[in-house]
Amino acid sequence: MSPPITEAELQAYVDDALDADARARVEDWLAEHPDDAQRVADYADQVQSLRQAYDPVLDEPIPSRMTANTGQRRTSRLLPSWRQLAAAVVLLAVGGAGGWVLRDVWTGFGKDGLNVAQIAISAHSIYVAEKRHAVEVEAKQEKHLVAWLSKRLGQPIKAPSLLTLGYRLVGGRLLPDDGKPAAHFMYEDEQGKRLTVYVRRNIQSRETAFQFVSDKGVSAFYWIDEDFAYALVGTLNRDGLHEAAKIIHRDLASKR
Repeated sequence: MSPPITEAELQAYVDDALDADARARVEDWLAEHPDDAQRVADYADQVQSLRQAYDPVLDEPIPSRMTANTGQRRTSRLLPSWRQLAAAVVLLAVGGAGGWVLRDVWTGFGKDGLNVAQIAISAHSIYVAEKRHAVEVEAKQEKHLVAWLSKRLGQPIKAPSLLTLGYRLVGGRLLPDDGKPAAHFMYEDEQGKRLTVYVRRNIQSRETAFQFVSDKGVSAFYWIDEDFAYALVGTLNRDGLHEAAKIIHRDLASKR
């Protein structure tokens, strides 16, 4: 029996970075695993959309402020760097196709909401696929996990409960958010379906109501409440995810 195809191999398949034998092995796997085949198709759609959005940057002229008062030799040296920078922007966007979504999807969130929601979606997409390393600290060490994350975030934080919906806490981890710490909690039901809750300090000094976004089968509710910004991410439908978000909001309020 051949070993399972890894997430890295699926991403390399989308990027057309596999040799013929490896590509054939992935295609055989996808033929027998429709869920992975759909995920790869979604990745490919995102890559295409991102390339359509960002490839034109590669053909843009060098900004005048970068060429002012420079000679032809200096300009010729700047040209590769400018195009490499544009290419890096494209590769960064495409490289995260497994978790990042198009900018237009997030226009209702504002700058800070855009950042939090994107990171939450990306983290969810990466870690829900993990079997052995989905979290850094398991739920059996919840007290330690909460104390550790509270210390790193500089504010007491709680792990919300979703037991009323049949989701138990798997554990959590510390994640970076624009150079600042963020907490990531994972939950799982008896069927193995997972939800994640992303938490970081509130830098906007305001509160927001629940805001919803969905892309390629992954949905998120984002809101700000007092000291923290939250994002609940999963594959539930809007009503199911909204109910979970309300439960989290009530649970955290009761623990203050």
